[in-house]
Order: sequence, then C-alpha cells, then structure tokens
Amino acid sequence: MTTSSSRGEEPAALRADARRNRELLIAAARELFAEQGLEAPLDDIARRAGVGNATLYRRFPTREALIEAVFGEHLGGSMASGEEARAGEDAFASLLGYMERIFEGLAADRGAIELMTTTVPAGPTLAALREHNHETVALLVRRAQEQGTMRAEVVAEDLLFTLAALGRFVPSAAAAAPGSWRRYLTLLFDGLRTEVAGPLPAPPLTLDQLEATLADAGGGRRPGERG
Repeated sequence: MTTSSSRGEEPAALRADARRNRELLIAAARELFAEQGLEAPLDDIARRAGVGNATLYRRFPTREALIEAVFGEHLGGSMASGEEARAGEDAFASLLGYMERIFEGLAADRGAIELMTTTVPAGPTLAALREHNHETVALLVRRAQEQGTMRAEVVAEDLLFTLAALGRFVPSAAAAAPGSWRRYLTLLFDGLRTEVAGPLPAPPLTLDQLEATLADAGGGRRPGERG
C-alpha cells in the first residue's frame, strides 16, 4: 500500500524534474540562438538539452515563448542602461555610451542582435524593452539637439535604422576583428555631430576581414572557398 509520505513526495519530484527540463531547454536555446540566430531549429534545441520534442513544446508551445524565456531576463539590463543614459548631462555622449554598452553585450550573440535589429515577434517583456529603447533614443536625440551637439534634422527613426543596419554585422565583425565595430559606431555618430569629428578608436578592417565579415553575416562562403 502506498504511504502518504510517498504520495507527498511524487508531485514534488515531478515539479523538480519539470523545472530542470525547463532550465536545460533555456540554456540550450540560449547557446543555439547565440550561435545560429533566432531561427535555430527547435529539434536541435531539444536534442542539445537532452529532452524530447514533446517536452520542449509542453514547456514552450511557441518559438516566441521560448525567445521570451531566453532573453527576457538577459536583456532586462538594457532598461537599466537606458535609465542611466537618460540621467546623463551630456545627451550626445550618453547616447553613444548607451549604444556602446548594448553592442558590447550583443557582439557575441546573434540571437540577441536579431532581437534588437529586426521585428521578430516577442513576448511582453521584450516588447517593453523595445519600447523603452525607442523612448530612450528619442529623448536623447531631442536633448542633444537642444544642447546643440546633434544635427537638427535627425529623428530617432534615422538613428534606429542605421543602428539596426550596423548591428546586424556586429557579431561577424567582432569575430573577424574584436572591437572593430567601435570604429563604425563612432563613424556613425560623428556623422550626427554639429562639430568637428573626433578620432576613431579602432583600425579599419583589412580586405580579408571585411570579406569574412560579409560572407559570415550573409551565410555565404568567402571568395575562393569551395562548397
């Protein structure tokens, strides 16, 4: 006959097992999203986590739910960075510093950079992050213009568009030459200034590094490579 003690232990064991599977799936998804981007096959995620596909879909019925679980907490720090930037006295410097911190965190994570530079469907946490990011950029652009340090014709959408274009290449550029993306972020911001541009913080990519970056970002082969 089953004792009350054993009956009480079984649900707890099942809950612990479910929590463990969820953690394994999130960890595996984080790794594969970073390596391959947000379209990484869900079957591969389940396989790396060591669980069955049914377990994955039971825990995360949609890809969007999995993305939310993987990145919601990870990218939440971006809101804190945005608040810090908003509090800065020099709006132009605060905006540049904010973007540098974001790109530093995303340089080795293809999934995260896709979240920040595309319109991939996301849950409420990530939707709130995107809205907060847009508000931060718009506020700092307006404040920098009031301070006379940013071109008056620039709008937040101009900056978000160019940052998205640059951001798509950040992981590949970082792989080809670590830190090289800083040069291009500085070039971008110097084009927004109303004053003389400052020095660039990193050397340019070599031709080989540029070709490797473009091939990697586009999923193609480098010139001269065979299939």
